[in-house]
This record gives sequence, C-alpha cells and structure tokens, in this order.
Amino acid sequence: MKITTIGIDLAKEVFQIHGVDEYGKAVLRKQLRRGQMTEFFANLGPCLIGLEACGSSHHWARKLGGFGHTVKLMSPQFVKPYVKTNKHDMADAEAICEAVTRPNMRFVPIKTVEQQAILSVHRARQGFVKARTSQANQIRGLLSEFGIVIPQGIQSIGKRMPDILEDAENGLPGTMRRVLERLNDHLKELDRQVKELELQIKLWHKENEASQRLEAIPGVGPITASAIVATVGNATEFKSSRQLAAWLGLVPKQHSSGGKQLLLGISKRGDTYLRTLLIHGARAVIRFAEKKAEPESWLRKLITRRNKNVAAVALANKNARIIWALLTQKATFHPDHTMATYCCGSLIVRVD
Repeated sequence: MKITTIGIDLAKEVFQIHGVDEYGKAVLRKQLRRGQMTEFFANLGPCLIGLEACGSSHHWARKLGGFGHTVKLMSPQFVKPYVKTNKHDMADAEAICEAVTRPNMRFVPIKTVEQQAILSVHRARQGFVKARTSQANQIRGLLSEFGIVIPQGIQSIGKRMPDILEDAENGLPGTMRRVLERLNDHLKELDRQVKELELQIKLWHKENEASQRLEAIPGVGPITASAIVATVGNATEFKSSRQLAAWLGLVPKQHSSGGKQLLLGISKRGDTYLRTLLIHGARAVIRFAEKKAEPESWLRKLITRRNKNVAAVALANKNARIIWALLTQKATFHPDHTMATYCCGSLIVRVD
C-alpha cells in the first residue's frame, strides 16, 4: 500500500486525513490529534498533500513540506464542489484529496514566515485604523447631541477638542467634559499606535528590494507595495497580468449565456485589503492628474470620458498588471522610456 495523495481537513485539535493510492483508491481514513501530526508525516513517504487555504494552513504547509512532501493550498470555494455528501470532516478531507489532483485547479502560494509577519503588522494597523475611525465618530456623535459640530477629518477633532473642553460657554456639563477628555486621550493613543506600525512597515519596505521597485509606480506607496509583496511574493503563481488583476477583483464580473455576453461591475473577489489600497492610491493619482497631467495623457483622456470612480478602478487594474510585470520579470519601472525589453500595455519596464 503506497499512499500517493492525501487530503487534510485542518482544525484546531483534531485533523481528518484521507489518503489514496496511485489508482485513486482510498487506502487511509484517519483522525490525528495535533500532537500526532508531526510524527505521522515525518514517517510517511513523500506524497502530494492538499490543504484548504485557511487559518494555520501556511504553517502546516511549511512544516509538512520540510518532511519532503509536496504541499498545495487551495481556496475553499474551489474545493466545495467536490464534496459528495453532507458536510462533515471525512467528506471534506476526501473532497480536498480529490480537488488537489485536478489538472486545472488553482493553488494559493505558500507564504514564508517573513511574509506572514509583515502581513500581521498590516492587519494590526488596519484594526487600529478601524478603531480610530470608530472612536472619532463616537466623539462627533456625542458632541452633536449638545449642538457642537466638528468639520470632517480626524485631524479636525484633534484641533478642536482643546478649545471645546476649555470653552465654558458651550453648555457642556462637567461630566461630559471628563468623558470627552477620556475619549480624546483614547483617540490620541490609537493614532500613536497607527503611526508606530506604519513606521515598522516602512522600515521593512526599505529592506525589501521588490517592495522598493513597486514604490516607483504612481499610486503605490510603501504601505501598498509591502502588502502586495508580502501577499503575492514573486507573482509567478499567476500566468498573466490579467490573472493577478482578476484575483484582486479588479475585472468585470461576467454573466454570459447562449452566446450573449453580459459584463457587470467589478467582481470584488480576492483580497479586499489589497484592492482597497490600490484603488485609494489610484484616486490620489487622479487628483494630481486633474491639475498637472498632460492633456493628451491616457489618464486625462480617461477622466474626461468616464466617471472618476470608473477611472480609479481602471488605473488600479493597470497598476496591478504593472506590478505583475515588475515582480515576475524582476524589472524596474521606467515611465519615460521609449525602448524596453518587456512591455505590459502602455507600461515600459527594463530588466536590470
């Protein structure tokens, strides 16, 4: 009995294993505790192992790969069609084992420890930003109940709060002033945490050569560049630049049948965080292009005939394709060059 392929349904403590031989016959159905996983796979001959891309999947992919196994991660949405019965651990493990052998299956790149670490910093920063926005909105809402309105922007709260707390004629009782002072201190602490994490991300960005190359693209700063490099790595898992743009959800959603093509809005699939960063960066470029870009430039022409939101998504899509070219070819972005080794749309890059 030689096991060639294994599907693992990951969990916190109990892992379901499903193994088949070279003929596809099930030869192993077993449950393993977390403490038994290392010993079992260390003593098992090299085989193909399929995992769903979920919590702890990258950790187990690196660990099992160290034992000589070929480990591949798949999105859960691509595994679900292979579940033949009701959902339970044995059916899930069998579906994973079946899906990993499909020739057209799409796999998720296995992240390194360094990639996961910097992405954790991004997630922590994102959580603090969300909490900071929530705290600012709470302060605005409480002040509006007393007829005090603060202009838009978090910076406006920091500028107006000292005057509001010291103004004895605005009708705020002492209890309310003490609460506002506490909330304002909390807002300052959240802002400090965000800035410290941003500094940590920028320090990592300066030490990463691929991230620095992406920063040269208009609309891509250190935050966006570091997040992309940490998420997609060298982008070789994507066969084309359009695949990366589609994975980010920046291409039209299609609903076609009977020879009739229907293209809807963007699909919004993939990593929401990366898509948000790219679109926000594109908006910043558009604000600049409205005043200073050449009238005959691609972006100015796009702005004149399309809505700004459409233009922002189009520019984000273009930047995603540029990013794929730079990462896969290890190239440098040169917007003004007329001759180059590689081209991607209107992008011009040169291999160093």
